[in-house]
Amino acid sequence: MRRPSKDSSQKLSADSQRLLTLAQAVGQAASRLEERNWERTLDTQLHKLLRTGHQDTIDAALNSLFSVDLNAYDILMDSVEAVSESDTIVVEVDGEPREYDVLLVAAPILAWTRFSIASGQIPADVLNTLSAHFSAHLLADGTHMAMSSTLYSIDQLPRTHAEAYSKTHKLAQAALKGVAVKSESKTPETAPFLADTRYLIVAVVAQHGAPLFRWQMQAAGMNPAEERRNALEAWTTQGKPTVERLMPGCGIELLIPEAYYMACREADKLIRPISIRAAVHYLTHSLACEPNELRAVIAGFGDESAPDGQIDEYRVAFTRRSDSDVIYGVVWPLYGQEDEEGTPPEGPITAGHLTDMLKPRTPVEEIVEHLNAAGLSQVKKLGEKYVAEYCDDCGAPLFADPSGELVHAEMPEDAPTGSEHFH
Repeated sequence: MRRPSKDSSQKLSADSQRLLTLAQAVGQAASRLEERNWERTLDTQLHKLLRTGHQDTIDAALNSLFSVDLNAYDILMDSVEAVSESDTIVVEVDGEPREYDVLLVAAPILAWTRFSIASGQIPADVLNTLSAHFSAHLLADGTHMAMSSTLYSIDQLPRTHAEAYSKTHKLAQAALKGVAVKSESKTPETAPFLADTRYLIVAVVAQHGAPLFRWQMQAAGMNPAEERRNALEAWTTQGKPTVERLMPGCGIELLIPEAYYMACREADKLIRPISIRAAVHYLTHSLACEPNELRAVIAGFGDESAPDGQIDEYRVAFTRRSDSDVIYGVVWPLYGQEDEEGTPPEGPITAGHLTDMLKPRTPVEEIVEHLNAAGLSQVKKLGEKYVAEYCDDCGAPLFADPSGELVHAEMPEDAPTGSEHFH
């Protein structure tokens, strides 16, 4: 299930209670007409709160619903994400009001390196080139777009729905006016990882009801999935050389740009196996050893107050097989419907494979598969759930060693220096 934001037990305000009531009304609707009517009312309330920056009101309603009504919680979460990343706005054109649909889009870039992964200001010529390729290969005819001039790490993305709402509307106005977006004066520092995700953020604007992406156009016919693949291939072929200029020394993979929250979630999941491979590559080269000379220790971590031993992430500690000192660590967070028991895979079930398809594939099984594929044969799985602890001095996560003790990951003193990463 989705994770709530940090607990807040204060009495609900009238606006929070109204959100709660409307979300429950959507879930209890007995027809599509009734459901859409309640959704419109809920969206209107959310627009008002997001426009005025009342994130705390929304968070209070979400926290309350998470403990009493998970279906309504999902409805409210879906609604607040949709309202913060999309809108229909009215703009006066030649003295006449005209409606436009707006969508905030993220274009994720998976990156891995032994050095540093760039983020921050995008030079004007690079921004213009990326914008041209983005529009030509991904967007429907007749759309407008504006790309933010910042290459974002996850630490630099909008942190709240209210901030995402503001970003959506700021970029939409720039798209309609055809002007460059002013760069952000200051972005937070980002932690150095061997594998991480970077994001291009774009607002796409189309006349109300018109398609936004190429695979929505009539020319796509009944093959939108194929058109999506073609669009991604073209975006990768044309955009990748320019992205590589932005991110020297990195291996990169461009993902399909999608609505902001969906794109971020998919990128968060897809970077995890790359983090495993990047860690093994880094360790074998830094320590001049083979993968089978390493050992991995997998342990589940969660919040101390989480109910029923809920695990929020797995931490994978690496040691040499010859000793128990943790030399490196990778965090494997859980997202969406994932949990420690695993969830059945989605998609059609073919005859003869019913048992395999219905059997959940746990995160631990997936982690072990990637470790084995990277060449590690000795993997230890700890059954105890740990409280997520961090180093008091540097804030790095602590990892479980083979005996189950939580320790700081430290490379050997004789290892080559020049690239310090903790992931």
